[in-house]
Amino acid sequence: MTLCQILGDPSRAAGLDGEQWSAILTVARAEQVIGTLAQRLAGLPVPARVAAVLDDARASAEQGRRAALWEAEMVRRALAPLGVPVVLLKGTAYVAAGLAAGQGRSIGDCDILVPREHLPAVEAALLAAGWEWVKPDPYDDAYYRRWMHELPPLIHRERDRMIDVHHTILPPTARPTPDAAALIADAVPLGGGLSVLSPADMIVHAAAHLFADGDLAGGLRNLWDIHCLIGEFGTGGLDARAAHHQLGAAVARATRLAHALYGSEGPAGLTAIDRLYLRRLLARDGWGRETRKATRFGFYVRSHALRMPPAMLARHLWIKWRRRGAPASG
Repeated sequence: MTLCQILGDPSRAAGLDGEQWSAILTVARAEQVIGTLAQRLAGLPVPARVAAVLDDARASAEQGRRAALWEAEMVRRALAPLGVPVVLLKGTAYVAAGLAAGQGRSIGDCDILVPREHLPAVEAALLAAGWEWVKPDPYDDAYYRRWMHELPPLIHRERDRMIDVHHTILPPTARPTPDAAALIADAVPLGGGLSVLSPADMIVHAAAHLFADGDLAGGLRNLWDIHCLIGEFGTGGLDARAAHHQLGAAVARATRLAHALYGSEGPAGLTAIDRLYLRRLLARDGWGRETRKATRFGFYVRSHALRMPPAMLARHLWIKWRRRGAPASG
């Protein structure tokens, strides 16, 4: 919990001893918020060894920011001739829009959202521009195209950077059905053909990814994103927007947990189920190792159950186990 407390209030770092710092830095790395922590503590007095680690983290985050922006530009150039809406998502969107959520953020893939009807043209343009399939397996390819909210992942053969091309923000088999057309229609233009989601839709997307689709991996980072977005834009109109996308429960839980962890604007009370989520989110020891294996496994199973009906889930997991020797995520 100390890591979250320091992210929310950096003054709490005063007086920490070496063992506490070791645990905080190790967990921050494991949760991919070390760059965010470094930015939050910039200019504050910390031990020399800690300062060196944080300096490296800031430099790495800045390099990641530049790489993400360059990749977004390469995507823009590849897709510009098509004249289709291209909406940046997640970390790339935060840094491209200059948002607080992007400060020090770890950024992996370049995620974009495009209209479903334009997927074939977008796919062809990216392949022509040097991207290639990460998962050439026929079953995986068919699974993504039929059941997922995105194309199979692509990676650029020269830059070794991945792109995920979404046509909505949840799998079509999920219970909520977000309004993908509204996400795109209300996106905020950045210029040059790229846009980002509206602030309310950014929060809805982060909550959807965390609670309606995933197994809570990276949850501390995603809730920090939500904390920053709420701090920057407030929650005006958020409930109505979440309801429009059928994600009111997920967004409500996200705001409660962001408040509990970081002190965000929002309701202070936690439900019994919220506390189970909190148990999963904080399932690491002082060495950064995963703990509470049963809780983690329960959320892993839950993440698959949310994506597909039981019979489909059983068939999918059986095929993955048979072909790879163990259950794996699609």
